[in-house]
Amino acid sequence: MIKLVKIHSYEVGLYFRNGEFRGLLEGGWYLLLDAPFYRARVDVVSQRAPWLVHEKLDVIVKSGALNGRAKVLDLKDYERALIWIDGRFSHVLPPGLSAYWTTFCDVKAEIVDARNVRFTHADLPVIVKSQLAERALESVTVPAGHVGVCFRDGSFVETLPAGRYAFWKNVAEAKVVPVDTRAQILDVAGQEIMTADKVTLRLNALVTYRVTDARMAVSVVEDARQALYRDTQLVLRALVGARELDGFLADKDGVVQEFEDGLRRRVSAVGLELISAGIRDIILPGEMKDLLNKVTEARKAAEANLIARREETAAMRSQANTAKLLQDNPTLMRLRELEALEKVAASAKLNVVLGEKGLTERVVNVL
Repeated sequence: MIKLVKIHSYEVGLYFRNGEFRGLLEGGWYLLLDAPFYRARVDVVSQRAPWLVHEKLDVIVKSGALNGRAKVLDLKDYERALIWIDGRFSHVLPPGLSAYWTTFCDVKAEIVDARNVRFTHADLPVIVKSQLAERALESVTVPAGHVGVCFRDGSFVETLPAGRYAFWKNVAEAKVVPVDTRAQILDVAGQEIMTADKVTLRLNALVTYRVTDARMAVSVVEDARQALYRDTQLVLRALVGARELDGFLADKDGVVQEFEDGLRRRVSAVGLELISAGIRDIILPGEMKDLLNKVTEARKAAEANLIARREETAAMRSQANTAKLLQDNPTLMRLRELEALEKVAASAKLNVVLGEKGLTERVVNVL
């Protein structure tokens, strides 16, 4: 059987006879004989699509037919290639044998050693969004206000600032753990703690902290925030349990300071820095609250009674001193009498009724 094959000017024919590659055919018309002992076949490929993909590419490359017409890449297991076509990034090439036509396109290949695991490049944002990138690269983004703790095969490698990063797949197990380094607030609510005199209190604490050593925060404990929560509970129980209720309420500032100091020593061991810590609420049982109100009311009533008695005693002492002074000074007594008459005359009409002789003389003497 004879077949007629048309090859355009931008195409190339891959000529096979009896399964063996025989060479390239340029553009034009060709007659092919397909007989039992002479089977000819032509696979027409376009050079406008630069990437030459064929099941017998290794045979074609070894024949030397592509010399000067295509760029051939034979990547080892630890190598990857970045393919640029006409100055634009095209794709990431995995290991293996590949070929690209260079007749109609400018093909540039940048070979990268993937054994470094972490891939760095000036055009990283463009590369990770390209085709085949997900098959070769794993992209990780560390948000703003965070750092990324990078591990390779379970071992710590480095701490990465905020940004986008990429790691080669199938080379090593790379993992990036994002850690928030901003100041954070931990609300420890509803902690029921018994004092030394067997009074149960409900405490609400507030802790402000930040991560200062991201590696320790993810390596020393499974969850640094949960560890801080437990440490806050333990420190509170130790402080309140060693005090009686009256001592605790009387020295709340001292308790808060001890609470902050004790917690600061604990959190530094897991890579955290304590900014502030305090007891927000102290809630007493209902019956204890009523009892304390009664005690406070009785104490205030006793203080008020004591102040009243003290003032009354002072007033009586002052009156006694005045009486003694007037007794010892008659002239001073007369002056006091005149002041009294002056006040009465100024405030109202004064009528003086004179009766018996002795009273008249005394009034005249006063006036």
